[in-house]
Amino acid sequence: MNEAYRIPARKIDPGKGPLLPDGTLNDQDRIEIGPTPLAYAEWEARGLTLPDLPAMRRYRLDRIVARLAERDLAGVLVFDPLNIRYATDTTNMQLWNTHNPFRACLVCADGHMVLWEYKNSPFLADHNPLVAEVRSGASLFYFSTGDRGEPMARDFAGQVAEVLAAHAGANRRLAVDKIMLQGAHALETAGFELHEGEEVMEKARSIKGPDEILAMRCAVDACEKSVAAMEAALRPGLTEDDVWAVLHAENIRRGGEWIETRLLASGPRTNPWFQECGPRTVQENEIVAFDTDLIGCYGICVDISRTWWVGPGRPRPDMVEAMRHAHEHITTNMALLKPGVSFRELTFGGHELDPKYDKRKYSCRFHGVGLCDEWPLIAYPDGFVEGAFDYEVEPGMVFCVEALVGEEGGDFSIKLEDQVLITETGHENLTRYPFDAALMGEA
Repeated sequence: MNEAYRIPARKIDPGKGPLLPDGTLNDQDRIEIGPTPLAYAEWEARGLTLPDLPAMRRYRLDRIVARLAERDLAGVLVFDPLNIRYATDTTNMQLWNTHNPFRACLVCADGHMVLWEYKNSPFLADHNPLVAEVRSGASLFYFSTGDRGEPMARDFAGQVAEVLAAHAGANRRLAVDKIMLQGAHALETAGFELHEGEEVMEKARSIKGPDEILAMRCAVDACEKSVAAMEAALRPGLTEDDVWAVLHAENIRRGGEWIETRLLASGPRTNPWFQECGPRTVQENEIVAFDTDLIGCYGICVDISRTWWVGPGRPRPDMVEAMRHAHEHITTNMALLKPGVSFRELTFGGHELDPKYDKRKYSCRFHGVGLCDEWPLIAYPDGFVEGAFDYEVEPGMVFCVEALVGEEGGDFSIKLEDQVLITETGHENLTRYPFDAALMGEA
């Protein structure tokens, strides 16, 4: 690698915690983004244990290398920014990168890792010594290459070939996730046999290590405190956008990163679901429902949903009935979660929605979660595809348990979702946020 591109990595003093005695952040000039003093103080108050980030990074690299060995692959080449995050624990303009793929990462079967970075920011991986090389030249999208995309793709493929010749020998079996078409053509022309890289990475990411679980506990706590601030701000007269903006602000205050959707709606806009928040003003005596889809601290996704009642009156009986039905749906289905249960059992077992709610049910019963919504997707019986998900639940997986309850043609829907860790003997619900008492008919 070009050592001229390296600057000294800033290290946190291992003899000190994240906060100095005056409450400021130890090594606040760190390169990588991360939790803030507010988040650290809140976690300390809750007695949460912080993750060992170097150990977490090593665990993730080992997971990828093990998947490569299982499939006899020379390496996996990834462009998806979340796969790059998993492999390197680095970020660079993540949302822009999702539609302008200027970064790439190659993990070789021997563990050698190369990051192709934006040429003006090669230092962003300095905090992770597992990144062995930093290069540039992976920008193969038209905005960047113009009409010279093919020769630039050939140059990039040549770099990949150079790395793999040194670290994979004669093995030409290369997994790739989301590459531009001309890049794929260039790799094939260079003699590589391309395989599905998304499957490799999804399977690697599906089992969370001990420090990933600690990071997720911290991220969930920060998310729920952000949700509490949003609930405290909620009142008639605010727009949906006003309410949703609180969650964004509170997430950023704690060192979270972004929110993938705008899924907050009020009153009749909750049915049908998937109308994202807008300028509608929240009224008295109606519901507000939301789905966080939040990328929080440490880049961990916290994907939980709640539905709230905005008074001052009482919710209608049909709203209470729907809320209780949704609550029963997620709690009954959550009880299925334990090691050894087949994904098929998660589809066909558990709680059945009342037929009047079937047309408006959610798109899945469960889904995996980690750095974002992840494999697997567990469908309802009418969405089951034979052979698509013939696997079993394993310890270290994390599932979101979903419920969407509303009637076709109705004027509301109830959205609930909890995030659940699979343990060695069963499951642990990581979600602590309460359900709305008025809608549950409890107050």
